[in-house]
Amino acid sequence: MSSDRKQSVALSSVFASAAMTIMKLVVGLMTGSLGVLSEAAHSLLDMGAAILTWFAVRIGDQPADERHPYGHGKVESVSALIETGLLFVTAAWIIKEAIGRLLAEAVVVESTWWSVGVIVISILIDIGRSRALSKVAKETGSQALEADALHFSSDILSSCAVLVGLGLVWLGWPKGDAVAALGVAGFVMLAGWRLGTRTIDVLVDA
Repeated sequence: MSSDRKQSVALSSVFASAAMTIMKLVVGLMTGSLGVLSEAAHSLLDMGAAILTWFAVRIGDQPADERHPYGHGKVESVSALIETGLLFVTAAWIIKEAIGRLLAEAVVVESTWWSVGVIVISILIDIGRSRALSKVAKETGSQALEADALHFSSDILSSCAVLVGLGLVWLGWPKGDAVAALGVAGFVMLAGWRLGTRTIDVLVDA
């Protein structure tokens, strides 16, 4: 039963990430907001990580066998470590794009109700799935689900940074969007660092 719950909550996270990636990408392209586009890239990464987590949970729950006498639990830790690397790659791309916009002479960004709306929806979804993942992770002792919960908790903060950037654009400072994107990158790297250190501790049995 616990295995089914783990797989169910992991799979629901995959679908949520896919929906948010599409919404953010469409709105980001329509408005030209790097902050929203950065969030779209972040959500795409989230989807990949969620898929990886789902597979890791399925494999990790398999019983021990001759080749793996201690079971397959470490698969979840390896999954979390791969997710860490993807987080840093995404952060590097966001920083590169943000610096380019800050150095550009003219930047055109629209702050619209749908760009704000999609970020608010994203925050609400992340709050819900972070709580769901955290609850099941504690009940089952799943590190992969715990990693996802931590990841999506940081997503809430990065989404708030994007809202601040859109507010600065609305107030007449277009480059505020790029500053917000740097904030998103900072939160992504922080999540990667926290996740990476905890995962390595488990892998080396610290």
